[in-house]
Amino acid sequence: MTGIDEVRRILRDLGIDEELMRDDARLRAHLALDSVDLTQIQVELADRYDTRVDLWTGPDYSVRQLAGILDEREPDADADARGEYRDRGWWRQEFLDDLVLGTRVHAGHHAALSDAARTFTRAELDAAVSGCAARLARHGIRSGENVLVQLPNQVRFVVLVLALIRLGARPALALPALREHELDPVLSALAPSALAVPARHQRFDHLRFAERLRGRHPSVRALLVSGPVGPAEGHMDIDRLIEAGHEPPARADRHPSDTALFLLSSGTTGAPKPIARTHEALGHVIRTATAVSGMTPESVFLAVLPVAHGFAFSAPGLLGTLARGGKVVLAQPDEPAAALELIERERVTHCALTPALALRWLTARATYSGHDLSSLQVLQVGGARLDASTAARLADAFDCRIQQVYGMSEGQLNFTRLDDPPEVAFATQGRPSSPGDETLVVDEEGRCVAEGDLGELLVRGPGVITRYHGDASAASFTADGFYRTGDLVRRHPSGNFVVAGRLKDVINRGGEKIPADEMEALVLTHPGVRAAAAVAMPHHVLGEAVCLYVVGADDGAPGLRDIRRHLEDSGLARFKLPERLVEVPALPLTAVGKTDKVRLREDITARLEAEG
Repeated sequence: MTGIDEVRRILRDLGIDEELMRDDARLRAHLALDSVDLTQIQVELADRYDTRVDLWTGPDYSVRQLAGILDEREPDADADARGEYRDRGWWRQEFLDDLVLGTRVHAGHHAALSDAARTFTRAELDAAVSGCAARLARHGIRSGENVLVQLPNQVRFVVLVLALIRLGARPALALPALREHELDPVLSALAPSALAVPARHQRFDHLRFAERLRGRHPSVRALLVSGPVGPAEGHMDIDRLIEAGHEPPARADRHPSDTALFLLSSGTTGAPKPIARTHEALGHVIRTATAVSGMTPESVFLAVLPVAHGFAFSAPGLLGTLARGGKVVLAQPDEPAAALELIERERVTHCALTPALALRWLTARATYSGHDLSSLQVLQVGGARLDASTAARLADAFDCRIQQVYGMSEGQLNFTRLDDPPEVAFATQGRPSSPGDETLVVDEEGRCVAEGDLGELLVRGPGVITRYHGDASAASFTADGFYRTGDLVRRHPSGNFVVAGRLKDVINRGGEKIPADEMEALVLTHPGVRAAAAVAMPHHVLGEAVCLYVVGADDGAPGLRDIRRHLEDSGLARFKLPERLVEVPALPLTAVGKTDKVRLREDITARLEAEG
């Protein structure tokens, strides 16, 4: 397709009549495009064609001039890799909504999705998605636009996200716990036309929050709201949008290589970055993750982690379960006792947890031991490193396979295999699920380390992105297309990875590097410790030293001297020993259930300042 064809397609999507698209027609003077239209063109050019043009303050481009810019693009360096992915069947000519909702193989009358309020069969879910897509189109949501979706674990989240994808709009999935600091950069980067929020959630006024965001971001035309809210200009009731209906959506000009949706990076090294996921690439991730997770059409997946996060959404998560023909049960992450009841009632086979949430499940299991959990086959744990002792306790308490999952929203996923022996499944974080993934473990100079040595993991493959949206953080990618994960790993003799920590989660004690995860795993082998987090604290001589936060067992936490002796007896080098211990009733958590080390660093800094 030539540049002029591409420009005319974009203008058609904006509703511009064909006869107005003369080569010399200028966007502002002749076509009367407003600020929303200009922003949409900029987003489309950047996202689909990797071309950045200032249509606001730059010249008033004509159709031909804009086409010329597209025709002058450099050859696509990724074209050979994409051709190989398609030739080998890793990328398929399939849309994400069709992969997830197709009824040709899976019976439409089987239950597919439920929350506390309602249940959809597969056919009902497909009809609700089509009906919602048609209603969104009638309310002005157009193919190619972005929509930020910040909804909790409810069926309306699933229906709305799949309807936007079917319409050709791109949902950007945001955790309900994110606020202005995290979302303002995302909205600036994506220029969404709408925000989807609950009216209130967990005592927070999301509607008022969304109104503040709309006031700062002129691209936002409408708010899609769930829950009680009075009539207001630009508000749409999500529950009305997802009512049953079989009407087809407005025709979307789509291709499997298009962006289907945006995930957000975890934000551990700065503001979350939008991650564009195409139908082809995310479909591959879902299929391979589902295969190594042992999912079948009889699988029942309990989603207790926020489903806007990639782990619960597509790794394999709810999308993988639906694609396999199984059932998804949506629940809230802060109710372990209720989750055990759901496992018994719904005959749940699979669930995904973070290590912090897994520890809470262990406590709940000891308290509520009467539930029949015999249906549970696989308990997946990821988002942070799971120590071997906790993995063994989980396997014993729940009498199921413990599958460690180490991955990233950028696309690369590693799983321990269901037939790995316990000494491997409990002590490692898995190997790639995709046969096309390439992995390197390198030192600070980018050279491959010796087998078994510690280094940063670099990855590339059919599910891994090659750039962030808008080319943010370009240094995260090597010249030959590898993604720099920022994770410190070593290869286990089994071929699996052992995650030792983050490059950014390394305590620099007088020039000696101490991976926090490595120490935490050893501390957790002490019988008096239930949870632990190691962070850097300021030191007037060394620069940084190790502060260890611990949650003690019923009899309280061991003292610092006891912990240091335990770590030495475990073989830890003396320079890595903690120099301060703080006992807390619970570790603070981020929105996705990871230990909030930012808060812990702030806490120890404040303690030191108060002590003078």
